[in-house]
Amino acid sequence: MTGNRDAHTRRDFSRRLLAGGAVAAVSGTALTAAAGPTRAAPAATGQVRRAGKGGATRRVTMYAEKLPDGQMGYGLEKGKATVPGPLIELIEGDTLHIEFENTMDVAASLHPHGVDYDIANDGTRMSGSHVEPGGKRTYTWRTHAPGRRKDGTWRPGSAGYWHYHDHVVGTEHGTGGIRNGLYGPLVVRREGDILPDPDRQFTIVFNDMTTNNRAKGPDFRATVGDRVEIIMITHGEYYHTFHLHGHRWADNRTGLLEGPEDTSRVIDNKITGPADSFGFQFLAGEGVGAGAWMYHCHVQSHSDMGMAGMLLIARPDGTVPGHDGHH
Repeated sequence: MTGNRDAHTRRDFSRRLLAGGAVAAVSGTALTAAAGPTRAAPAATGQVRRAGKGGATRRVTMYAEKLPDGQMGYGLEKGKATVPGPLIELIEGDTLHIEFENTMDVAASLHPHGVDYDIANDGTRMSGSHVEPGGKRTYTWRTHAPGRRKDGTWRPGSAGYWHYHDHVVGTEHGTGGIRNGLYGPLVVRREGDILPDPDRQFTIVFNDMTTNNRAKGPDFRATVGDRVEIIMITHGEYYHTFHLHGHRWADNRTGLLEGPEDTSRVIDNKITGPADSFGFQFLAGEGVGAGAWMYHCHVQSHSDMGMAGMLLIARPDGTVPGHDGHH
């Protein structure tokens, strides 16, 4: 593949956008939508960083663009769209206004999962909330904390690993847009949630028989002891399984166990179908050390056809044992 997608090295996932005061890693240009570092609680030496209090309102600009190889992507600057699109991260209670500009020659949209939006922000042609070629519109996404309804029942919060995508290109369901790369990750934190290390959030999308719209999955890099976060999304026509060698996570909202009484199942392989999304954190190399650790779809024919990549976990000196750079 050529164009911007070839730039998806570790650098592509190391840029951060402050949206609603939460940290938001983006694939592409570094922009700041809020003053100051973040509203994450500062971490003392040896302690974890945690998400701060939600409730902020922010604005960002996003563009839909055609890429040099004919595919499509979202970006935070003109000419810098990527596949996947920018990772947007919020805290429950935050509101995000997205000034969306469609630079393509076909209509496009933004449709989110997991957050709150009214029908005018649905991102579909049916509701008239799409954007014609060369047009602009503002999409508003809101989030909320959990709480009790007036009838006494419990309303869950917005926190979770979600995603957004086009819902217009090709068909009224956005089949052409998704197939060509118009999708991206969206994470909503709960106040107090543990945050990953800066530059260690990696998005992996199984889209039909590709990974991040590539015939072979991209490699990601970390160092032993880093707190890594994986955001995993599936699109297309097929069910897959996601497996990460050497590392495990809890099958719950955060991927983390809350303590010794937490009975969440610990897994290293998860079935995922179209429009499913989940995420998890782990300490790189914990108990297993540095190495070239494979991730892949565990449907055998899928991995044989290229749905696999490497999580390269380096020693403190930067070397990855057993990896010559040509796997």
